[in-house]
Order: sequence, then structure tokens, then C-alpha cells
Amino acid sequence: MNPTLLAGGIFLITYALIVSERVHRTVSALLGGVTMIVLGVLTQEKAFDAVDWNVIFLLVGMMIIANVLRETGLFQWIAVHSVRLGKGDPFRIMIILVVVTAGTSALLDNVTIVVLVAPVTLLLAASLRVSPIPFLIAEILASNIGGMATLVGDPPNLLIGSAAGIDFVTFAANMAPISVIILIALVGLLWFFFKKEFRTSETEILDIEALDTSALITDVPLLRKSLIVMAGVVFGFLFHGALHLEPATIALAGATILMLWARSDPHHVLRDVEWTTLFFFIGLFILVEAVVQVGIIEKVAQAALRLTGGSLPMTSMLLLWFSAVASGIVDNIPYTAAMIPVVENLGQAMPVMPLWWALAMGADLGGNATLVGAAANVVVASLAEKSGNPISFGLFLRYGAITTFMSLTLATVYMWLRYL
Repeated sequence: MNPTLLAGGIFLITYALIVSERVHRTVSALLGGVTMIVLGVLTQEKAFDAVDWNVIFLLVGMMIIANVLRETGLFQWIAVHSVRLGKGDPFRIMIILVVVTAGTSALLDNVTIVVLVAPVTLLLAASLRVSPIPFLIAEILASNIGGMATLVGDPPNLLIGSAAGIDFVTFAANMAPISVIILIALVGLLWFFFKKEFRTSETEILDIEALDTSALITDVPLLRKSLIVMAGVVFGFLFHGALHLEPATIALAGATILMLWARSDPHHVLRDVEWTTLFFFIGLFILVEAVVQVGIIEKVAQAALRLTGGSLPMTSMLLLWFSAVASGIVDNIPYTAAMIPVVENLGQAMPVMPLWWALAMGADLGGNATLVGAAANVVVASLAEKSGNPISFGLFLRYGAITTFMSLTLATVYMWLRYL
């Protein structure tokens, strides 16, 4: 059978399984990758070389650090103090949680942040006697916008940074400004979305103000050690170029030092690492490499060049908006993995850096369009459903589509003024 048709067919079937969610996306990705090897589209050596271990080990390191931090009660402390700072007013509390979620999503990956923040949000909403759904939707939107700011904030950024050789400081210098601008605009949108949703009585506000926060930090020595190590890791990210160390090495070093210093049980800490996400990446890397090998990606790149006439501004804008639409339909992680070789091919005919930024902005912001657009969305939806507060696809689309359009409009202006 024609290798191009075979690889293309396996690729499309795998994506269909991922989108339909009839089979878990990790199983789908591994099935697609293994099938490429078994049917001879890729050799075993090329398949295993295709896995970007810098991305895998960076995620492992940050997940370990986050799992240790979770044991200290820090995130519960932040959430409850957000309520006190907001004086019991639900909308004010929402904005504080949005800022906290966006800020922490830039330092740790946003999937980890929503896993920690969403359960606390459910408890806070119950205390306020309001629906948790507006809070959760706002946190999803904020996590993807905040995660856009840094190399480690959102999984697509890791893929792009690793493929393009972009360091932490360069990535933040280019992406953080537009992330902050869009976050400010999101606050205005949230007022428009949810101002009529919240009604609380004076008694309930007093109850919230009386919350006892003294017992929320459960392990002060562990918290101190975790924050010191986290500060060291962030410092390492900022200067990893000068240190001649990859971000993955810095994250793994931080995780190892923290486990050693805190005397953590590795069985306990490693058990909570999101292995399903990591193996999803591994399957995906192999799957995409097969499509590259048979020349499909090169043909897509040539078609894009013909459509835009080789114009850098036109190609950048096409990539920005198309990436957002595609990421809303398909999870932005597999989309980004598939598009990286396309950008590399396009970069042979024009300056490549604006294209990388267009891909990053489009994939990250497009993740807000639908409930399946990003991993963080799916995680929060699952937690909400387990709590008896399901977020439907249509309900999220109502807010996500407007937010994505607003974000892309601002990103378009930013791209044009800064790069084109």
C-alpha cells in the first residue's frame, strides 16, 4: 500500500478517535504510533528518536514539584484568602481567583493548576451558596490565557519551544505582554457574562469573612522547602541558556532535590504524576513523525504558501486564526504537534520566528473556544461533573467562542504591530 495513504489514514483515524473520546486519548495516540511502527511506516529507531524527551522530562519534573506543593495546603490557603480579600462578594472573588489562576498557570503548567484550584473552587462556591460553574468557566479561560505567557505554562508552548530552540526568557518576552493584555480584557468580559449570576445575602458574606485560615497550611517546613526549590527552578528557567542546561534538566533537578530534602516517599509522589498525559505525548510524537516522513506535512506547507502567495503577513495571520479554529475542534496538543513540521517547512521560504509566535498564540487561545480545546478544559469539566455540576459543551461554547474571538482580535493587532 502507498505509504502516504497508509500514514494519512492512520493519522486521520487516530485523530477521529481522540476527538470522539470513544477511546481514551492516550490509548488512541499510542495505538496510532504503534500501528505506524508495526505497518512499517516508521522504523523503531526513528520512532523512538522522534519522542521529544525534553518535553516529557520537563512535565515530569514540574508535576513532581506541584504534587509536593499540594501536600502543604498552599493552594487551599490562597483560595480562602481570595474569599477574604474579596470581602465575600462573588464577582470580586472570581476576579481574584482568575488572576491567581492565570499567574500560577504561567509558572506551573495550567493543567496542574486547575487540578489543584478547581476542587477548592467547588468548596468555596458551596460556602457562598452560588453556582460554581461561572467560577470554573472563568478559571478555564484564565488558565489558558495565563499559560500562554511562558514556556512551561501550556503544553503546546513546550512543544514549540523545544522544536524552535526558544528559551524561557525569549518566550516570556514575546508572549507575556499579549497574555496580560488579554487577561485584562477577560475581566471586562466576565463582568458582561456573569454580573447577573451572583446574589448573596449579608449573612452569607459574614460567614465567609469568619472563615478560619489558621489550619490551612498543613506543613510549614515542607512549604518553605518547596518554595525555595521552586524559586531555584524559576531562576534556572530564566538563565538556562547561560547555564547551558535544558529546562527539562532544571525541572528534574528541582524535583529530585525537593524529594531528597523533604524526604518524600517516591512511590507516593510519582504515583500522582499524570502518566496518561505523558504517554499521550509519546504516542503523538511517533504519530506525527510518521506523517512527516511520508511527505504529507511538506505538501501542506506548500499549499499554505500557494494560498498566501508566500507573504509573511498573510501566512502569519492564516496560521494564527486557523490554529485557533483547529485547536477548538481538536485538542491543541495534537494540533500543535502536527503543525510544528509545517512551520519548519514554511520557515525555509520566509522568516520563521513570527510563524512560531502565530502558532503559539493561535493554539493557546483557540484552546478556550470549546470544552475539548485544551487539556485543562477537559480536566475541569470532569471535576465539575463528578461534583454534580456538569458543564455542557454548548454552555461553555457560549462563553469560550466570544472570549476566543476577542483574544484573537487583540493578538492580531499585537502580531501586526510587533512582527509584521
